[in-house]
Amino acid sequence: MQRTGERTAAAPVPTHCPYCALQCGMNLTPADGGTVEVSERADFPVNRGALCGKGRTAPAVLASGARLTSPLVRSDDGALVPAGWDEALDRIARNLVRTRAEYGADALGVFGGGGLTNEKAYALGKFARMVLGTSQIDYNGRFCMSSAAAAGTRAFGLDRGLPFPLEDIPRTGCVILVGSNPAETMPPSLRYFSELRENGGTLIVVDPRRTRTAEQADLHLAPRPGTDLALALGLLHLVVAESRVDEAYVEERTAGWEEARAAAMAHWPEYVERITGVPVPELREAVRLFCAPDAAMVLTARGPEQQAKGTDTVGAWINLCLATGRAGRPRSGYGCLTGQGNGQGGREHGQKADQLPGYRKLTDPAARRHVAGVWGVDPDSLPGPGRSAYELLDALGTDIRSLLVMGSNPVVSAPRAAHVEGRLRSLDFLAVCDVVLSETAELADVVLPVTQWAEETGTTTSLEGRVLLRRRAITPPDGVRGDLEVLHGLAARLGVAKGFPTEPEEVFEELRRASAGGPADYSGIDYGRLAEENGVFWPCPATGAGAGDGSVPHPGTPHPGTPDPDTPHPGTPDPDTPHPGTPDPDTPHPGTPDPDTAHPETPDPDTAHPEISNPGTRHPGTPHPGTPRLFLDRFATDDGRARFVPVAHRPSAEEPDAEYPVLLTTGRVVAQYQSGAQTRRVPELNAAAPGPFVELHPRLAARLGAAEGDPLAVVSRRGRAVAPARITTGIRPDTVFMPFHWPGEGRANTLTNPALDPTSRMPEFKVCAVRVETVPR
Repeated sequence: MQRTGERTAAAPVPTHCPYCALQCGMNLTPADGGTVEVSERADFPVNRGALCGKGRTAPAVLASGARLTSPLVRSDDGALVPAGWDEALDRIARNLVRTRAEYGADALGVFGGGGLTNEKAYALGKFARMVLGTSQIDYNGRFCMSSAAAAGTRAFGLDRGLPFPLEDIPRTGCVILVGSNPAETMPPSLRYFSELRENGGTLIVVDPRRTRTAEQADLHLAPRPGTDLALALGLLHLVVAESRVDEAYVEERTAGWEEARAAAMAHWPEYVERITGVPVPELREAVRLFCAPDAAMVLTARGPEQQAKGTDTVGAWINLCLATGRAGRPRSGYGCLTGQGNGQGGREHGQKADQLPGYRKLTDPAARRHVAGVWGVDPDSLPGPGRSAYELLDALGTDIRSLLVMGSNPVVSAPRAAHVEGRLRSLDFLAVCDVVLSETAELADVVLPVTQWAEETGTTTSLEGRVLLRRRAITPPDGVRGDLEVLHGLAARLGVAKGFPTEPEEVFEELRRASAGGPADYSGIDYGRLAEENGVFWPCPATGAGAGDGSVPHPGTPHPGTPDPDTPHPGTPDPDTPHPGTPDPDTPHPGTPDPDTAHPETPDPDTAHPEISNPGTRHPGTPHPGTPRLFLDRFATDDGRARFVPVAHRPSAEEPDAEYPVLLTTGRVVAQYQSGAQTRRVPELNAAAPGPFVELHPRLAARLGAAEGDPLAVVSRRGRAVAPARITTGIRPDTVFMPFHWPGEGRANTLTNPALDPTSRMPEFKVCAVRVETVPR
């Protein structure tokens, strides 16, 4: 039976790229050998048919030689050997039961991924809390957008990466792009910035390197790594000193200005130049370009966010927007360029340490009642917040004895990676679900081969907050199962017979109910709408329904396609602040829910959203159109005002000294993606980016006596990485850059610092002190 949103195999199947958060549209046509051919899908507005090399070559990972096609189990002699699915699932279940019996539920850990579909992320969080009873779940998205999420929530009362569609960028007057290189990380998006300039707008790029994106800028500011906070404060100081504050906006729509103003005035231009290395005339020019037009935006990415002060750094850039009236107005605002394919949706529906579906807080009693009603369990059975991602990984082998990993490769992607690898090796038991035999999967006791994007249907949420439908185009190989099937099989073996469907659409229907009334309300979205409308922006409540559990009123219902007034949820959720410790070990395990109530048709009417119509049908009345543009009428705080937060510059967690005199920053290259587990298996991409390198300035190379291609050792307090030199004037003389896509001796994350932001628990990937040495050939 053909399900809603799926097409027959004979016709091209419209779907979305498996990689970054643009979620570019593409068509897939089944081809010989169990793979697909990619073709242009011009009707999807974000990329209008354009694809980067990664999207174009994505089908290569579907080939049998590149991927896993059978479960693997660790044999008595230590080798991973093929096994049947029942044997593999039984072994996982036995070890989870044994660990829980010996050490308690919080000795079980779950580590998810920002590439999982919304359905998988939702089911994984439900599995951890309802079946395992553990608080110890987090995901690799903590390493990506958590500082921006925390700062946005603190200022606006709501986190959605972009509060406006990408189509608004060419229509604004100026964009400050901070710590982002979309020319390499999401190439199809670069046209929005090119169109901005063609329309007479200006682009300011803040980056210590002269990247391909910086080369397109009207003004490139190259601060010393770790000083983005001081830079933003210096610009705000000049806004005040030059009488460029939008006083009427500040009075009408914000709170906390006087304290933030006083903090900024302590960062005068010459002081900021000494900290950042950015000359005062460039600071003044940036303020002039940003304030001259009627509308402007600030967009941040991992550069300012992956710091131990990332939340305050993003907060300083938000303060700049608020002081100049550039937030909550048409063609203006602050936004975060989310990185991973489902980095937005992945942080909304329950796989974070402190979160329940719908972007609800795990500590909120009303949220617990609502979600427990959907799940058919006692709210008191749900565990509290657990450790954040790095803290969870750091506890492996001690407090956490068994771990289930789904969609992540922390051996390559985690900070202080050699230490994390050691913690993974120290576990009593490790199970990994992945498409390929990643470096993390190589350490596992059981490896489960799972389906990938072209072989499954599911939803993702793009960096715009647009919920999208990926469609299955081909049947997966024999021996491969979906992640939802894995969770269903494990739940059944652990005594929970119902509540974990294997059909994505059925899971999404439950997600709709669980999210209803929450900040990220999907209750008005179904597969039929997604197929018909090319995606729907959240929040999108079900028309005619109340405000869910009463604690989080819904946004208004603007007309689609216009910069409509919006009335988002007025509650002020706390920022992304999971408790660093372990919850009370006496918290009771939820046990086995009654199979007749574990997946109820209608949640508790006193706490949950009224029943929602079946997929493909329409709720009585006019469907909510979704919310492309947030905050145009009010912000999502209790009084509708945005919050200034006073912040001040402070040094990075690790500053250069005589032993480690150089700064290291890390990032991506255009032909690889994240930990490289998939892209390193594509010959065309490997030919373009075959391995790691150390980018350094000619002056530093001269001091070292290094020539282009010479092997260099980069040494931090945590380890040593070796890669060939790439010499360029496009980087500061006091800084080296390494891409982080590779394992082995060139693994950049061997060097990076796990110092954590106190609010977001983001590690400081983007700056640490190193020394650089030549290596004899």
